Amino acid sequence: SIDSRLNLLTATILELQEALSSYEITSRELVQLYLGRIDKVNHKGPELNAVIEINPDALRIAEQLDKERRKRNDKSRSLLYGIPILVKDNIATYGKMNTTAGSFALLGSKVPRDATIIDLLIRAGAIILGKTNLSEWANFRSYNVTRNGWSARGNITRSAYVEDGETSGSSSGSAVAVSIGLCSVALGENIDLCYISN
Repeated sequence: SIDSRLNLLTATILELQEALSSYEITSRELVQLYLGRIDKVNHKGPELNAVIEINPDALRIAEQLDKERRKRNDKSRSLLYGIPILVKDNIATYGKMNTTAGSFALLGSKVPRDATIIDLLIRAGAIILGKTNLSEWANFRSYNVTRNGWSARGNITRSAYVEDGETSGSSSGSAVAVSIGLCSVALGENIDLCYISN
């Protein structure tokens, strides 16, 4: 089965790209695997609340990239070509996903365009899989700071390994998502620019 080919908990970008390049797995199958894992441990099971929104176009985008890969005879655009990525919910994504900084106040609002980093990732062939939870307003909610990783929209981000453990920092959702294999790459911001497995 596809599941036995890759260990999502430990898979690196290089390992995923090798599997994609050798046609052991498609980007669509990879997206499906990550969506299954997100459902299993983020929404159910330990309910980590690391991911607060899934890109409804992720499977469609993956299929397009799979077709392109076959046409290009695997002349990849980059190492991120066909790789699903999760993005912190205060990084602007234009399209069907929200950009709310974890607040209900921005739910349904539209950003004018993708953030530059998102535009660059899409050009590189990455698949924006969804948005991660964070400390609401990136910890600028008030002087009375709530627990790290809490937002009204996403609830509390839970540690994947320590019961009731402090996830530390505004980019908690991105860090937890990578640590438990909900993606191999997740974007945060500020001093923790990105999280990459291994």
